[in-house]
Formats: sequence, C-alpha cells, structure tokens
Amino acid sequence: MRIVLFAAPAALALTLSACATAGGENPHATEVERLAAECQARGGILTPSGENTGRPQVDNVCRISGEPSSRVGR
Repeated sequence: MRIVLFAAPAALALTLSACATAGGENPHATEVERLAAECQARGGILTPSGENTGRPQVDNVCRISGEPSSRVGR
C-alpha cells in the first residue's frame, strides 16, 4: 500500500513534465504571435478560421472590419 502512495505522485510528476515543452520556445505560438502582430498592424484581429491543420497561417485569419483607413478616389 505504501508503494502506491509514493508511486502515484511520482507518476503524476512524470506525466506533467512530459507536457512541458523541451527547449523552451514553442514555434507554433511564436508564429501565431507574428501573424497577430502583422494583422494588428493592418487594423485587424487574428481569429480562428475553424480549420485544425496545425499550420497557424491556415488555422487563423485576419479579420478586418469597418471603414478603410484611406479613402482613395474621393
């Protein structure tokens, strides 16, 4: 019974450590941050597209709403 009491926390710690990213930075999150910054610079907001491909460029779209910032031709 004592082995079970000591083994359970060790197994939990091992499981949780496996979820952590090895090497620090997550390339997917970095790409999403870059896309969000580009979208925001254009006056939009990055929103999920509904796709789940694992590619941030496809899984997110830049949604721009409202009037254009420049009125060309007027």
